[in-house]
Amino acid sequence: MKTIDIHAHIVPDSMWRAIETRQDWHGFRHEPGEGSGTMVGNGQRTEFSSAKLRYTVEERLKDMDAQKVDVQVLSIHTPFVGYHLDPAQGLALAREFNDELASTVRRANGRLAGFATLPVQDVGLAIAELERAVTALGLKGASLDTSVNGLQWDEPAFLPFFKAAEQLGAVLFYHPQPRNNFLQDRIKRHGLNNSLGVILDDAIVTAILLAGGVLEKCPDVKICIAHGGGPACLAMGRMDKNWQDRPSTRSTSKPPGAYMNKLYYDTVVGDEITLRFLIDRVGADRVVMGSDWPFVPWHPSPVKWLQDRETLSAAEKEKILWKNLSELLDIR
Repeated sequence: MKTIDIHAHIVPDSMWRAIETRQDWHGFRHEPGEGSGTMVGNGQRTEFSSAKLRYTVEERLKDMDAQKVDVQVLSIHTPFVGYHLDPAQGLALAREFNDELASTVRRANGRLAGFATLPVQDVGLAIAELERAVTALGLKGASLDTSVNGLQWDEPAFLPFFKAAEQLGAVLFYHPQPRNNFLQDRIKRHGLNNSLGVILDDAIVTAILLAGGVLEKCPDVKICIAHGGGPACLAMGRMDKNWQDRPSTRSTSKPPGAYMNKLYYDTVVGDEITLRFLIDRVGADRVVMGSDWPFVPWHPSPVKWLQDRETLSAAEKEKILWKNLSELLDIR
């Protein structure tokens, strides 16, 4: 059995080199401070909250060994996607990151895989870069923020992107901003922007993909939502009732819940009760292991945590730990 983690982050070496030489990185500026300091861009501040973000490939692999993770699928730390940049700048950021990520994956002898980042502020450039990332660089798909400069993913302009991903067989992994989300503007107390704001963004993008017809128009597109899709599955009954009771709001031929098990959801949900609910709602075939490396502490590892869940059957654990992702990502 090979354990596979779909949800692991990386900050590119090119950013660290820019910091060391006191240069901006694609419009992001470094401010020294505690630990590795802070990056400032688009009016937002991002602290490097884990020293592991500076790990070499060798250090990462050693950490994976300690956690009994055989393969990590790497994606950019979401604050650095650069959607606010003009398209040419966004493409430059994406190409540099994707080239470096592909090189990192090749050096790891099958222990790492990768999701590209894309300049989705320009759909044509995003499609071209996704094709390059998958066909030329060998990456597995792309990681995406939950919205694009205020635009939602069911906008008609994004449909050609989903069609291209579907044709390429590329996996799209949705991950929200870790702190600079809409709840940050509403309340800054109690850490709610992270504990609740993040998963509300997960739920919103899940609902938009389902209710907006993306899964109906692209039935074979491969999409995974971080953090178990947040509370979207809990709210599906209410969404379906709205579809039934208010025909004028419908954008699909079936209620949103009919498309729920076309998505994949990772296991970064917080506790066993929530994980059991998620499995019962969408099926074990649609749940995959994630860790949110290196931001979520696991004691001792995400693998051991899953293996110790008493409410999961052996067959469910096997699917979640590796089998589903082996098939989804073609990792053998």
